[in-house]
Amino acid sequence: MLRNTYTKEVSVVRAALGEAAELCKNVQDRVAVAKGDRSPVTVADYGSQALVCRAVREAFPDDPIIAEEDSTLLRMPEQSELREMLIKHLANVHPDCSLTDAMRWIDYGSAEGFSDRFWTLDPIDGTKGFLRKGHFAVALALIVDGEVAVGGLACPKLDGGTLVAVRGHGAAQGNGSINVSTIDSLSDARFCESMESGHSAHGDAQRVADHLGITTESRRLDSQAKYAVVARGEAEIYMRLPTRKGYVERIWDHAAGSLILSEAGGSVTDCRGRKLDFTCGKGLARNRGIIATNGQLHDKVINALKALEIGQGLPEE
Repeated sequence: MLRNTYTKEVSVVRAALGEAAELCKNVQDRVAVAKGDRSPVTVADYGSQALVCRAVREAFPDDPIIAEEDSTLLRMPEQSELREMLIKHLANVHPDCSLTDAMRWIDYGSAEGFSDRFWTLDPIDGTKGFLRKGHFAVALALIVDGEVAVGGLACPKLDGGTLVAVRGHGAAQGNGSINVSTIDSLSDARFCESMESGHSAHGDAQRVADHLGITTESRRLDSQAKYAVVARGEAEIYMRLPTRKGYVERIWDHAAGSLILSEAGGSVTDCRGRKLDFTCGKGLARNRGIIATNGQLHDKVINALKALEIGQGLPEE
């Protein structure tokens, strides 16, 4: 499975995501989170980014990395406790890791602009899910000439291990391939959406479901685990509908998941049916919302959005 010209890249993705997911699980499992306390997810965010960026830079020293975090907060004098917690968790993987090492590794992810070949990383996708001890993902993707070439998702709360895809070579989880469902009837369709209403317009999603005659209750979960659920055939539709004017989706929130779903046989576009454009730096500035399906139902969902006039403008409109 996944025999291709990106063999080294796939190996690095699997190993890096494995390390990062293990660190994140250790933080999530062992820390009691008081209401309003974001320090555990901050430690996990930084630790995950440090591990993944270190692995990518070591293997591919010339590749830029566009990642979500940087070390600015860590460098503040009042953040000594955060620094100590970070080094403690990183030392479980790299015993000789220093604070200087950690900050350097994190800042390997400081690229911002588009290039012919670069990586994008979300060290913890689904921070609120992480804090509630629910779903989260570590998402890493390689983009070559504006197309996602390799994508990996570690979703610790989903069984089966890391999901990986290579463009043109399918999607896999563990040692086996994964495929979308073959359901083509809207009456049987299952859809999933974000837990947080700030991430997707739940009211509009219900309007679409009503318009299409979908009666099954939506499955709400955090992070790019939603892409994984559709790719594994456990749902047919994932809608991330615009919540406000001017919002631009970030590439690290969709690059890995969109490739995995596409290579599992599904379809991913924006709300207007346009392919995702990864040539604009950090943001999907030419896209509006995200629609991900098993492919069989995609046109019907897009037509419903057009009929209901949902997500049909550019982000600034």
